[in-house]
Amino acid sequence: MNESRYFVAVIGAGPAGLFGARELANQGAHVVLFNRDIKPGGLAEYGIYPEKHTMKEGLRKQFRGAMDNPNLDYYGNVVVGNNGDITLDELRSFGFDAILVSAGAQGTKWLGLPGENLEGVYHAKEIVYGYNHLPPFSQKNFRFGKRCAIIGAGNVMVDIARHLINEQNVEEVTAIVRRGPAEVNFTKEEMKHLISYLDLDDFERELARVKPAVETVQQDLETGRKKVLDSLAKADPKTANAKFRFDFLASPIGMSGENGLLTKLEVEDNFLVEKNGGLSAEGTGNKRTIDVDTVIFAIGDKVDGSFGLPTERNEFIKNKEPRFPVDDISYESTIDGIFVGGWSRKASEGLVGYARKDGTNAAKAVLQYLESKQPTNASNEAVTAKIKSLNKPIVTKEDVRRLEAVETEEATKRGLEEFKFDSNEEMLQAMGLAETA
Repeated sequence: MNESRYFVAVIGAGPAGLFGARELANQGAHVVLFNRDIKPGGLAEYGIYPEKHTMKEGLRKQFRGAMDNPNLDYYGNVVVGNNGDITLDELRSFGFDAILVSAGAQGTKWLGLPGENLEGVYHAKEIVYGYNHLPPFSQKNFRFGKRCAIIGAGNVMVDIARHLINEQNVEEVTAIVRRGPAEVNFTKEEMKHLISYLDLDDFERELARVKPAVETVQQDLETGRKKVLDSLAKADPKTANAKFRFDFLASPIGMSGENGLLTKLEVEDNFLVEKNGGLSAEGTGNKRTIDVDTVIFAIGDKVDGSFGLPTERNEFIKNKEPRFPVDDISYESTIDGIFVGGWSRKASEGLVGYARKDGTNAAKAVLQYLESKQPTNASNEAVTAKIKSLNKPIVTKEDVRRLEAVETEEATKRGLEEFKFDSNEEMLQAMGLAETA
C-alpha cells in the first residue's frame, strides 16, 4: 500500500473482524473497529464451550495483539444498523475509503412453526450465549425441565446437550435429526464429551428403524454407526445420571403446551430422496408427538435483515462478478466499497479457524480495492463527534484492558479458571464507565 493513509471501518470484533482489522492495520490503513458487545472476541469469546480455557486464552492473546496495533481504534458497546446507534449510511458519510462488515450472523433463524413462542422453546444461540455470560442472554431464566429435544446434529447440538446434562441436570436429551445417521455433522473430537451418555440399546433400535429408508438411497448404515460411535474409545466419563438419544429421519412440525408452557413436540417422519446430486429429506405424512419440557433449535443462523445491506436466503447479497476476488470468492457486497467477511459473508460456516481465514481474505480484497483508488484523506473527527454524541458509555481498547485485568483478578480471588461479569452494567462499572444518575 502506498504512503497515503486509507481510512477503513470494520464492523464486528469477532475472529473475522479482528483478524481482518489486523491485516488492514498491518498494511498501514487507519482502522476504526466498531463492536456491538463491550468485549471483543465474538463467538471466540461467547460461542466456545466454557471448559476450553486453553483454546480461548490462546485466541484472546492473538486478539490483544491485533487490538494493540496503533493504527486501530476500538469502539465497543456501539450497535451499527438501521435500528442501532449508527446506521450504515451514516458510516459511509464519514468518508471511509472502505467498510468491512464482519458482524457475524446476528439474525435468529426460525422455521416459522406453531408454538415457537411457548416458554421452553429456544434458539441455540440464546443458550450458548447464556452459558458463556453474554448480556442480556446471561441474565435470562431458561426453562429446561427434565426432557429436552435439540433440533440439529452438529457441534452446537453436542455442546448444548453437554451443558444440559452436566450443568442443568436434565434426565434425557434427544437430538432430532432431519436426515440419516451417516449425515450427522459433529466432529469426533466434540462427540467424545457426550458419547458416554448415549443409550446404546436405544441407538441400535433406532438404526434398525431407519435402515429401510437409508438403504433405499444406498446410504451405508455402518458409515452412520461408525460416525456416531467413533469417539467411544476416548469418551469422557459419565458424571451425571442422564440419557442421550437420537431420533433420525424426523423434522419438527410444531410445538404445543399448556398455559404458555411447552409440553409436546410434534415431528413428521422423513424419507430420503436424491436431489441435485445430494440427498434431501421429505415428509412421509406420518406424524408423532414427543413429550418434552424444552426444545432448542440448533439449525444455524442468518444475517440481520435490519443491518442496512440487501439480503437473500439468510445472507447478505454478494457481487456475483467481483472485481477483487480472493481464492475465487467474492467478498464484495452490492454496494461499492462495502465488503463482507466471516459469517456476514456465509452464515454458520465453519468455526474460529475458518473465520480467521475468511476475515483475513476479506481484508485482502479490501486492500486490492484501496490500491485502485486515491485515499479520501478523511479524518477521524466526524466519527469522534458521532461517538461523543451517543448518549451511552463507549468502550475503548484501554477500557477493555482494564476490564480484563479486573476479571482476571476476580477469577484468582474465587479460585476459578475464568470469571466473567454477567451484565453490561457490571462490566461498565469495573471499567469506571458506569453512568451516574
